[in-house]
Amino acid sequence: MLVSSLKTDKITDYLAKDSTFRNHHISVALYDPKEEKYIFEKDTDKYFVPASNTKTYTLYAALKTMRDSIPGLKIIERNDTLFCKPTGDPTFLHPDLPQSKVFDFLKNHKAKTLAFCFDHFDNQRLGAGWAWDDYNDDYQVERSAFPIYGNILRIRSNAYQSALSIPAFKNSFVFQSGTFDYIKRDISDNIFYYSEKLKADFKQDIPLKISDQLTMKLLADTLKRDLVIVKEIDFSDAKTVYSMPVDTVLRRMMQVSDNMLAEQTMLMAGRLLTDTLSISKGIKTFTDKHLSDLPKRPNLVDGSGLSRYNLVTANDNIKLLEKLLSEFPQERLFGLMAIGGKTGTLKRYFPANEPPYVYAKTGSMSGVYNMSGYVKTLSGKVLIFSVMNNNFSHSISKVGLSTANLVKFIHENY
Repeated sequence: MLVSSLKTDKITDYLAKDSTFRNHHISVALYDPKEEKYIFEKDTDKYFVPASNTKTYTLYAALKTMRDSIPGLKIIERNDTLFCKPTGDPTFLHPDLPQSKVFDFLKNHKAKTLAFCFDHFDNQRLGAGWAWDDYNDDYQVERSAFPIYGNILRIRSNAYQSALSIPAFKNSFVFQSGTFDYIKRDISDNIFYYSEKLKADFKQDIPLKISDQLTMKLLADTLKRDLVIVKEIDFSDAKTVYSMPVDTVLRRMMQVSDNMLAEQTMLMAGRLLTDTLSISKGIKTFTDKHLSDLPKRPNLVDGSGLSRYNLVTANDNIKLLEKLLSEFPQERLFGLMAIGGKTGTLKRYFPANEPPYVYAKTGSMSGVYNMSGYVKTLSGKVLIFSVMNNNFSHSISKVGLSTANLVKFIHENY
């Protein structure tokens, strides 16, 4: 659908002149939230693969279910035992986040034994529609009830030597002569292969093959405490230990497009809605309760956008962004988004020497590049936009640059 006007024709002409936008599916929506009307629409009712635009839905789920801090643990104290029910909180010893308050709480608690219950985790470690052969890549980390170290093994400089300080992996590195210049984890186990081709300045984050037993081993090694796994504990009267400000996690999730944080955030939101750590149950309940007013029901299967099964329309994105803008302070919301020329995935696409005017979320994978968010125009308006590109054969960077230039055109002409 195209809304006819002089300015509409400007966007139509702009799209026609940029050859990058030819020969693939593109949807463009531009909306004025103050006037509550669309300025421009092109195929905005068609479903597209959103990639990491999915994280904006996860952001909304978090803001609707959590307060100012992330629930880190549900706890019950009985005699000399502290019973703990993890919440899906991803922050415990996460290498890219401040230290969680949960660490100090567990380290210093006077209980003789720490007992963890994982009965409420009802989820696959990897998501539906994720690429199986990306298991070794840092953007596809396994999900769990109680992540530790971000569920990754971070290795810097001298390959495997830097990981030997972690007792759980001391005997897990195997030399394998070959031409690969990175560490390969076994697909089904925490066995890590390396070759003579590793460079002196080598860096890699390797997703771990997660289990409750491994989590407990890593936690016991770290806390130097006795830990056990228990089942069927009643946590109805439990207290909550909070870990850190929710915006600390959401900002990183949105700005650098952290998939692990997004998956765990959707798990946390799902637990607050259903009392179960389940992506599918959480998404369904969240969609039914908070997204029933979207033009078309989004088909979401994860919290990060890694899955190609995710499908949304540009109209859905616009409505979601409008809801965010109307329900939460603009300063807070814009501070969570990637900022054009300043932070995150939009830093390189917009001028760094100009006042920022784009606050948005990108989303990309092979053949997919999307950008949806808010743009401040030279006329003083704040408009909502969504540009979705699917099924192209160009490089992602080329389509990303053309999309950014389209948003710049909107900034200058509306």
